[in-house]
Amino acid sequence: MKKLYYILLILIVSCTKNPKDFKQHITGYWEIKEVTLNDGTKKQYNFNNTIDYIEINDTTGFRKKMKPNLDGTFQTSNNLERFTVKVENDSLNLYYKTPFSNWKETILHANNNQLQVINKNKDLYLYQRYTPITLD
Repeated sequence: MKKLYYILLILIVSCTKNPKDFKQHITGYWEIKEVTLNDGTKKQYNFNNTIDYIEINDTTGFRKKMKPNLDGTFQTSNNLERFTVKVENDSLNLYYKTPFSNWKETILHANNNQLQVINKNKDLYLYQRYTPITLD
């Protein structure tokens, strides 16, 4: 039943949007809001001490972990994960390759405020565009 849910979700999302259109929305700062594991278990993220900066060009990109500071700046290391971007079978796929591992993620949806990604384990990640906390 769970596999059927994910297949239907992928079909609905892929039929309603052109995955090439997602690319224009991906570059930027994203914070994870929710993960739905392939067994249906959901994990909410109400606070994140790190966020992801994702930059995508035509056929390549990278993801980098960032730690926001209260003054609007970020702390980060020089570590990043590079990926190749491919549109295949009406899906936008990101192929990561590091010295330690290779994996694929599929972008199910992307707009100015929201990003949905599914991995090979069928875990569904929901991100929202990061907005800095301002203290007045």
